Amino acid sequence: MNTKKINKVLIANRGEIAVRIMRTLKRLHIESVAVFADNDANALHRRMADEAYPLGNGSLKDTYLNIQKIIDAALDSGADAIHPGYGFLSENPELAEACAANNLIFIGPDADTMRLMGNKIAARKVAIENDIPVTFGLTGDISQIIAQADTLPYPVLIKAAAGGGGKGMHIVRRKEDLKDQLETASREAEKYFSDGTVFVEQYIENPRHIEVQILADHHGNVIHLGERECTIQRRYQKIIEESPSPTLNEEKRQQLLATAVKLCKGIGYKNAGTVEFIVDQNQNFYFLEVNTRIQVEHPVTEMRTGIDIVEEQIRIARGKEIGWTQDMIQFQGHAIELRIYAEDPENGFLPTPGKVTAYHEPQVRGTRVDSSIDGPCTVSEAYDPMIAKLVCHAKNRQAAIETAQHALKEFIIQGLTTNKAYLWEVIKNKDFADNKIDTSFCDTHQDALLKALNESRDNLNINDIAVSFLLYDFSKKQLESQAENVWEQIGFWRFHSHFTVDVEGHQIPVHITQWEADSGKLTVEITSQLSAELISHDNHQLKIMLNGRTEVVYCSVNDEQKTIINFHGLNFSCHRLDQLNDNLDYSRKESMNDRSTLISPMPGKVVKINVKEGDEVNEGTVMIVVEAMKMENNITATAKAKVKRILVTDGEMVDNKKQLIELE
Repeated sequence: MNTKKINKVLIANRGEIAVRIMRTLKRLHIESVAVFADNDANALHRRMADEAYPLGNGSLKDTYLNIQKIIDAALDSGADAIHPGYGFLSENPELAEACAANNLIFIGPDADTMRLMGNKIAARKVAIENDIPVTFGLTGDISQIIAQADTLPYPVLIKAAAGGGGKGMHIVRRKEDLKDQLETASREAEKYFSDGTVFVEQYIENPRHIEVQILADHHGNVIHLGERECTIQRRYQKIIEESPSPTLNEEKRQQLLATAVKLCKGIGYKNAGTVEFIVDQNQNFYFLEVNTRIQVEHPVTEMRTGIDIVEEQIRIARGKEIGWTQDMIQFQGHAIELRIYAEDPENGFLPTPGKVTAYHEPQVRGTRVDSSIDGPCTVSEAYDPMIAKLVCHAKNRQAAIETAQHALKEFIIQGLTTNKAYLWEVIKNKDFADNKIDTSFCDTHQDALLKALNESRDNLNINDIAVSFLLYDFSKKQLESQAENVWEQIGFWRFHSHFTVDVEGHQIPVHITQWEADSGKLTVEITSQLSAELISHDNHQLKIMLNGRTEVVYCSVNDEQKTIINFHGLNFSCHRLDQLNDNLDYSRKESMNDRSTLISPMPGKVVKINVKEGDEVNEGTVMIVVEAMKMENNITATAKAKVKRILVTDGEMVDNKKQLIELE
């Protein structure tokens, strides 16, 4: 294969992976071209690119999944190549073929390999032909699978044939649940991958999920970059990955690595890829799939090896040999990656799209942050809820965990709920530290993790949080250079300055005994006298002297005019009860607590209405399905009732203030 020049690359993606690819392109002095949908007009990947081309408005099929628009943007920009990132079109052979037809280099494997390995059914067959161990599986359309329901070795796992990332994946433990789960999985697969085909395979109880990073060029060279353990998952999607695997002994590790290389050589694989395995309690491993793209968790491998996988992808796509031989690879220390999602772990991991009011990345040695944002912005309900990835590297696993704990505390995201504090509790958990884990870890430990999360919050002094809030509240106008007088800073006059501060529902009576606007000194009586002094401020970060000790807090105000205080790494919502927000409808807030009024818990799209007016429903009945951030969320009745009115239609976009159904 002749070596080709690449001077400009279009990234057919968005978010953190587009930003990450651009960083390598800049280092290699290669120009970058972004594409963006209308709701990404101010996105970081658009602002960071050398050029940017609009994809318009509409669904994913109209924007990031529209191959013709992607090709047109590449040709109009004069790009030499297209990098697909992960997700979206990254494993779509039609994009690779369109690139070839338009004399564009596709930075990834060829279309035939993508077609062969991108379909899990075909991939299983190829694995068997190459003597790679696999679990029991069943293919066919939904009716054919249902017809064989009695023969399945329950529990079984339903997967999207063309999918990944946990989309369209459902575990079924009873024959009676098979039909509904197959239909749900097929709908999810159709929406996300434009292919509703699903298949069923045996579910290994208490499994580990371990994968191998592969690089393969056009000259017959195939090497591995070690393995990654991806066992900690929620909703069948990884949230923590680490390398090396703390599970495998050295003999099994070498067997697993050799098996992955053997498979990729057997199919003539080229470019970066990942071979995924499920590992049982006896360290027997079974082939899952080959991801014919760069993985979300590739930074874990980069931190251990020092190899830029995107750079190697570009080298291979140009026709050059891999820049490394197997003997050259030096694995250093331990790396761990934590995925930061806009979701609520205390509410079934429901997505929480919305406005980010403050954002600050940790400055901790041995850390790397790959993020889709760089400051206040809106996280859209139209896309996957992952905001950023925190990757930590140290000399061993325990040191890497400690680095991650420290970095998570310094990672500030305010304005919407994230899983950051939840991840902190996971890596603090003794079972995680002792590697007593499997893919059900988050399910089996959920109560303990949420209890620990609440205890971490309860262990903080709520009065300290209240005083920190008051210091910011009184200083806010001064910091923003908008105050005309001291009373405007404090708010309207109160005799002896008595009022109540609400901190996460806890109402704290306070008495302001001293406030010096010029010096930023505040003295408050709560249960005892507390003092605070503003030392310095930088954007949303305030350094304060609180009762004689120095604290760094982050403060921002959300749309409800509540102040978010980040205290010791945890966010707290605070407001004064003597200050009403004209933007809020307080009577509506009360009505939303009425069980007869069904409100969407998150912004999203109505994809299924299971009831009609006049139907009687019981507690737990799924009445409406709302899709948000590519996940289907069931909206259920909270008590026995009758459907009085349905206030939405199939396909309608709703926000978290929209009433869906009225019950009686």
